[in-house]
Amino acid sequence: MTRTAIDYAAVYHALPGMVAILTPGLVYADVNEAFLEGTGLSREELLGRYLFDVFPDNPNNPSSSGARNLHASLLRVVATGERDTMALQRYDVESRERPGEWEERYWSPVNTPVLSSDGSVVLIVHRVEEVTELMRARDRAGIDQGRVLEAELYTRARELQELNHRLRQAHARERQVALVLQEAMLPAPRQVGHHRAAVRYRPAVGALNVCGDWYDLVDLVGGHRIGVSVGDVVGHGLEAAGVMGQLRSALTAASRVAAGPAEALDVVGRYAHVVDGAESATVVTTFVDFDRHTITYSSAGHLPPVLVHRDGRVEFLDRATDPPLDALPEPAPRSEATAAFTPGSTLVLYTDGLVERRREDIDTGLFRLAESLRRHRTQDPESLADSVLLELLPPGGAIDDTALIVVRL
Repeated sequence: MTRTAIDYAAVYHALPGMVAILTPGLVYADVNEAFLEGTGLSREELLGRYLFDVFPDNPNNPSSSGARNLHASLLRVVATGERDTMALQRYDVESRERPGEWEERYWSPVNTPVLSSDGSVVLIVHRVEEVTELMRARDRAGIDQGRVLEAELYTRARELQELNHRLRQAHARERQVALVLQEAMLPAPRQVGHHRAAVRYRPAVGALNVCGDWYDLVDLVGGHRIGVSVGDVVGHGLEAAGVMGQLRSALTAASRVAAGPAEALDVVGRYAHVVDGAESATVVTTFVDFDRHTITYSSAGHLPPVLVHRDGRVEFLDRATDPPLDALPEPAPRSEATAAFTPGSTLVLYTDGLVERRREDIDTGLFRLAESLRRHRTQDPESLADSVLLELLPPGGAIDDTALIVVRL
């Protein structure tokens, strides 16, 4: 059977419902025929124009909130990359025949993001259904019945909108408290021994999945050695921040007395068995010995550290990876491996928010990271960290927590 090519542009313009395509800056990129018919405007009057220049709020109605509500919905879509279904809105429109006069209109909008390969929002599908005739049913069904219908619909819509607003406020408060708690528990950026280090944490923009990522830098006992670690706790908000703090503290203490990183993770893995919320948490830890010029490492289900050599060679430290913390029914000895480095090389640890993208193979993100590190390897750690984040994170911000450590060896 021969598959017929589909002209999606023709399908879009033939859709029976009113659909507009907006840029993230809320400028009309395209509209279908139903949208033109429903608004009474021409394509030239819409394309390339800012939405709220075309459809402002009714200046004669101080309580008018349609434009404000729609603007907030569209910004949420851009920030979160998720669809936003709005409550029924009263959004008056200026009369085409009588400029200066505004017609009472009611709309049911749904705003859906179009995502790029890296998860950023490139377009917004703005679909609206006009329900003005339904609201005017009182004129046909009798004044009393019509008023009841209008009051019921509009009241329920406003209640739903207010509930959504309260939920978003509660989420924002919890998110802020969790971020403050996490910041208090993570170590401050500092120089480790005589070696420069840079740390970065970027919370997910407008999302719940924040405060599970963490990092640690610790001076080790015996010789010229440091421990460098990153981890990721499954979950979000205050619970994830609390679990993160417990696991980081446990690893810091274990690293100071353990013979190597595998033994340190063995201890933390046993501890994770009694910590609610530590299930499937991942962590990678490295012991850097500056006297022997070696990095000994062990990973509990985490993405591999990167060793960037001075000549530009990029080495993923991936020869000692075991299941996440608390993933095994019985604790088992973990593996570890050792890599050599020359002074001036760079060690980089990170969490998955830096490299993972929706509908993209993880190897693509790792390759992107390797290329960025290779290009910027001569920069100091602070500049290198900023360059990597700028190149790898989506323009609108991280879609997942991101932690990054850069250490010049």
